[in-house]
Amino acid sequence: MLLRTVAATRYVTPLREGGSLPAIVEADDDGMYVLKFRGAGQGPKALIAELLAGELARAAGLPVPEIVFVELDPELARTEPDSEIQSLIGASAGLNLALDYLPGAVTFDALAEQPSADLASAVVWYDAFVTNVDRTPRNTNMLLWHRRLWLIDHGAALYFHYNWDSYLEQSKTPFPRIRDHALLGFASKLMDIDADLSRRLTPTIIAAIVALIPDDWLQGDAMFANRNEQRIAYERYLLARLEPPRTFVEEAIRARSAHV
Repeated sequence: MLLRTVAATRYVTPLREGGSLPAIVEADDDGMYVLKFRGAGQGPKALIAELLAGELARAAGLPVPEIVFVELDPELARTEPDSEIQSLIGASAGLNLALDYLPGAVTFDALAEQPSADLASAVVWYDAFVTNVDRTPRNTNMLLWHRRLWLIDHGAALYFHYNWDSYLEQSKTPFPRIRDHALLGFASKLMDIDADLSRRLTPTIIAAIVALIPDDWLQGDAMFANRNEQRIAYERYLLARLEPPRTFVEEAIRARSAHV
């Protein structure tokens, strides 16, 4: 499994609704991307979460814009009058992450669009699996583009990696915050979806996705002797989370029963 790497050639505009100040940039392939900066807020761990969660969603058959690595030259900061943006570009020199920009996309309104039970159940299952806290009615992180739902912004997922202590025990947590999910009321097929998606996310696929993490993003975790050990830990966490009984599915089903 490979991701394309492009080079940012022009900083277009910041997206100030994002807490980490992502931006629309143009790249050397003439494409436009929503860039997530490694020098922002939570640093490389937010990019790791974005990468892993996004590609896991794709492997599960969910719609996610193309994810690419982006080389960022700090020289791009020279033409920016905003000192905050200048600092962010300078702190993010090197390899960053971006999603394909979907021009004209609008925020997905679950009440107006009435997603199917299959789709809603798959998204709820997936978000519970990756412990994504950021898909609530207040902030759905879903777009409607060409009459299709797209999932975006997964930097807040997989938050276990901010504290690696007892990470395998953490893999068994039920994720009670699924009760706040924007699509929970439509997710009436969680049990059926569980059987399908848990089969799709094979050990081989998970290993291939984890292998995508750049070396430079794996740093500062003293409990690991090297980067390979840390990659193995990500794999072990994800595989352990898929082992039955999957408490995150049980919790989602309970939460939906209380919701309807």
